[in-house]
Amino acid sequence: MAETLPPDKNRTAGNNRGGKSGKIADFRYQRPPQPDIRPGNGRSKAAGGEARRHLRGTDPHGGRTEPDLADIGTFKPTSHGEAYAALDLGTNNCRLLIARPSGRDFTVIDAFSRVVKLGEGLATSGRLSDAAMNRTLGALMICADKLQRRNVRLARSVATEACRRAENGPEFIERVRRETGIALDIISAEEEARLAVLGCHILLESGEGPAVIFDIGGGSTELVLVEADETNRVPRILDWQSVPWGVVSLTDTVGRGEDSEAARISRFARMREMVAESFAPFASRVAQAARHPDIRLLGTSGTVTTLASLYLELPSYDRKAVDGLIVPAAEMRDISARLSVMTPYERATLPCIGQDRADLVVAGCAILEAILDLWPARRLGVADRGIREGILRSIMAAERQSERSLKALNRQRGRR
Repeated sequence: MAETLPPDKNRTAGNNRGGKSGKIADFRYQRPPQPDIRPGNGRSKAAGGEARRHLRGTDPHGGRTEPDLADIGTFKPTSHGEAYAALDLGTNNCRLLIARPSGRDFTVIDAFSRVVKLGEGLATSGRLSDAAMNRTLGALMICADKLQRRNVRLARSVATEACRRAENGPEFIERVRRETGIALDIISAEEEARLAVLGCHILLESGEGPAVIFDIGGGSTELVLVEADETNRVPRILDWQSVPWGVVSLTDTVGRGEDSEAARISRFARMREMVAESFAPFASRVAQAARHPDIRLLGTSGTVTTLASLYLELPSYDRKAVDGLIVPAAEMRDISARLSVMTPYERATLPCIGQDRADLVVAGCAILEAILDLWPARRLGVADRGIREGILRSIMAAERQSERSLKALNRQRGRR
């Protein structure tokens, strides 16, 4: 499938109804072990001979690994149709994006997304189940095939909360590498938040006040307070917090007892209470900023895109209608309240929810309401982009930095 990213301009709703890891590096995609010698360089790309270039930044071991992303600039087209790829393995979804540079942005040439429920049962067992791992491996096999067929030059594949928390997470990562050739990097919650900001910040509504960008995932939620201006530069991160509540982990912890309307109301209240308690330290730190008259809010997650689809009354999901939409926060609260008292069957029959999200969307609503409580913006920006786009921008920017450094070094050598 081919898809071009829509213009990065805000659209109003009225127009269209963990700890630090420091591992910011680009990872060349590894096929399963096989001889593959490039003519003239004598290097094998067999798994285990992974090529990785460390980028500018700081890691706990003193290495410089994070690229300077304040001004990404114009991307240089790759030769021979080569592409870049980003794979995000979350607690609920497996998502892949393959793109080629295009001016100051990139053009998506292939994408894949599947609900795998990798973290199903993790909150109570502490382990990834065999069924969940097998589902996920099936999706990753498809991703591996796409990476091979699309002539991917550089790729980065990351795993988030489920693999961070699971006792058998590292073993699963090794199994993925062995069976698919994909080398997953378990990233920290801080890096997850940074990549989400990098991927979607351009959709922040115009304004002068502070902004919060959030990502409601399957196993965790990240909140980031940013200082953004009108230059479209990557905003400065002022504060952030990650809590271990996502749509899967919160649902599994609270349980699925929805036998009566009273039970559903009580269950939703319990979810909100648990999330608000976890958010309390962040809420306290940003309380003064939240009193600014022009605060802004941007969310990237299946929860906000689903609720935006319901707000627009879409018969089926339409990314172009949702990505960049600005919705009144009060409308999102109303939709959340209605969903919280519906039966699972009633939710499953709604367009853009279906069976896959019917049992998880209520937890997402509870998390969203807790965010709106601590950051009471009048409007909510909706982004159908995030970590994958952040990864792509990161590795493309790193390539440019590497090229500039090499040219500077060659000029310096030439003067000697």
